[in-house]
Amino acid sequence: MNKIIHSASCSCGQLKAQATADPIRVSVCHCLACQQRTGSVFGVVARFSSASITISGKSSEYVRAGDEGSKATFHFCPVCGSTVYYTSDAMEGYVAIPVGAFADPQFPGPTLSVYEERMHSWVSMPSDIEHIA
Repeated sequence: MNKIIHSASCSCGQLKAQATADPIRVSVCHCLACQQRTGSVFGVVARFSSASITISGKSSEYVRAGDEGSKATFHFCPVCGSTVYYTSDAMEGYVAIPVGAFADPQFPGPTLSVYEERMHSWVSMPSDIEHIA
């Protein structure tokens, strides 16, 4: 059995995602859809190989089309409403998990920031990461 490296869950703990590997990438997204999805001014997700993720619990789904037409399927807890993971048809073989679901202040930081033209004026990102307008 593989050792659990990172554990994520919803607020009530019913829906969980466990990773047996470190994330391939951690990114910040400033798009308006991520702002609405998170209720914050940006979303931060860790992307993992699907093979390293185990999901337990029940989820409800919400499918949203992205700016380029690809579809993302968000899985959230039907009890507390927290999004625990999502998949995208543009990135088959990968699972994205909101970093906040890990509730781990030591979780690796972002290496990429996207949709920065929609970034709130008072937000600043680390200068040593990749920036995409």
